[in-house]
Amino acid sequence: MTEQAAAFGLSDLSLVLLAGSLVLVVAVAAVRLATSSGLPTLLLYLAIGLAVGKEGLGIPFDSDQVAQVLGYCALVLILIEGGLTTNWSSIRSSVGPALALSTVGVLVSVGVVAVALHQILRTDWQISLLIGAILASTDAAAVFSVLRVVPLPRRLSGMLEAESGFNDAPVVLLVTALSLQIADPATAEPWWSIGLLAVVELAGGALVGLAVGWLGGWLMRRLASGTSGLFSLGVVAIGVLAYASAATIHTSGFIACYLAALVLGNMHLPHRQSVTGFAEALGWLAQIGLFVMLGMLATPSGFFDEIPRAILVGLVLLLVARPLSVLVSLTPFRVPWREQAFLSWAGLRGAVPVVLATVPITNNVPGIEWVFDLVFMLVVIFTVVQAPLMPWVARALRVTEPSRATGVIVEAMPLEELGAQLLEIAVAPGSKLAGVEIYELRLPKGANVSLVVRDKETFVPDAHTRLWPNDRLLVVTPGDLREATEKRFRAVSANGRLAGWRGDVS
Repeated sequence: MTEQAAAFGLSDLSLVLLAGSLVLVVAVAAVRLATSSGLPTLLLYLAIGLAVGKEGLGIPFDSDQVAQVLGYCALVLILIEGGLTTNWSSIRSSVGPALALSTVGVLVSVGVVAVALHQILRTDWQISLLIGAILASTDAAAVFSVLRVVPLPRRLSGMLEAESGFNDAPVVLLVTALSLQIADPATAEPWWSIGLLAVVELAGGALVGLAVGWLGGWLMRRLASGTSGLFSLGVVAIGVLAYASAATIHTSGFIACYLAALVLGNMHLPHRQSVTGFAEALGWLAQIGLFVMLGMLATPSGFFDEIPRAILVGLVLLLVARPLSVLVSLTPFRVPWREQAFLSWAGLRGAVPVVLATVPITNNVPGIEWVFDLVFMLVVIFTVVQAPLMPWVARALRVTEPSRATGVIVEAMPLEELGAQLLEIAVAPGSKLAGVEIYELRLPKGANVSLVVRDKETFVPDAHTRLWPNDRLLVVTPGDLREATEKRFRAVSANGRLAGWRGDVS
C-alpha cells in the first residue's frame, strides 16, 4: 500500500461523498434553469466546476493527464448513450452527409481556422493547424438541449446526431497526430502516412464496432434474464468492450463504441426501456462529471488575456469555417441552402474541444498551455451567443417541420412476456390528431388505444371518442407492429383523418 493510499481514510471518503453528492444535486437542479434560459447545461456544469475549483472553494485539481484520461472515459459513455438512443431509421438518410461533414468538413474547418490564425495573429503554422483541429468537433447534445421545443425535420436532426457521433474519432486522431509531430519533429511521420494511418484506424474501428455490437447483441438476446438492470449493465459493457478492443489493436475506439452502441440500440433487444434509461443516466453522469472536472481544471485568472483571441477565432469559426465546411460537404448531396445555413449556425462546440486541448500538454508540446484557456473561453462565449438564438434561427430559416413540432411524442416500454409494447402518445396543440375519432385513426390490426388521460382525468375510450389537444393516449400494440403504429400516428398528426389518401409521414 502506498503512502497516498494509506493517507486516504474513512473521514476523507465521507468528505468526497459529501462534495460529490452535493455537486450532483446542484447539477440536476441546474437542468431546470438551463431549460428556462435556453442555454445548454454544459455552461452551468462548467460554472459549478469553476466555483469549487482552485480559485473558488479551493479544491485542487491541476493534472492534465488525469483530466485527459477521465475525459476520454466520459466521452466513451456519452458516445455509447448516443448510439443506444439513436434510431437508425431517423439517421439512415443522413449518414452520407454526416460522414462528409465529419471528414471533408473537418479538414475544411481546420484549414480555414489555421489560415486565419497564421495570417491575422501570426501564429506558427503547426500550432494554427493544431488549434483548428481541436476546435473542429461539434456537440449535438448542446444543440438538442436548446431545441426541445422546436423539433427539426428528421433529415436535419439526423445529420446533427450522426455528425456528432462520427466526428469525434477523426478529430481525436488528427489532434493526437499533430501534437506528436510538433512535440518531436525528428520522428514525425510524413503527412501522406498520417492520412493513410487515419483512414486505416477509422475503418478498423468501424469494423470492430459493428462486429462487437452485432455479436454482443446476439449473445445478450440469448442470455437475456428477467433482471433488466443486469441486462442494461451488460449492454453498456459491450459498448465499452468495443472501445477497448479497437484501441488495443490501435484503431479508433471512439468510432467503435459509437457504432457498437448504434447496432445494439437498433436490434430490438429486450428491456429496451431499462437499457435506454440506464444509458441516459450514465450519459448524464458522464457529462456532469466531465464539465465539472474541466471547470475545476481551468484557471479563471488566465481567461481575460485570451478573450480577444477567443472572440476572433470564434468569429472565424462561426462565420467562415463552419459555413464553408457545410457548403463543401453538403452541396453534392443537394441539401437546401436554408438547411445548410441552419447547420452552419448549429455547429456548437462542447466538451470535446476542451478535453482535446489537454492532449498537446500531455504530449509535451512546448509553450502550448495558453491554448486550453483560449478553447475554454471560446466554448463559453459562443455557446452563450449561439444557443439562445438557435430556436429563432430555425424558425427564421423555416427549417422546422410543423408535423414534427406539433406531432406525437412516443415512449416505448417493452412487455416481453406478452410480446407487446405500450406506447404513450401526446396530442400536441396544433396536431391534426385533435378532432379525430378513435376509429378514424385506422391503426394496424391488433393495436388499440387503451386509455386516454385528459385534464388529469383518465377514461377508457370507445370507437367514437374524439381526441382533444393535450390528450395523452396509452396504446397497446404487438411488438412487430410498433413502427407501423408510430408511422400511422405521425401520418394522422400531419394530415388528419385523410392521411391514408394524402400519404403518410414517416
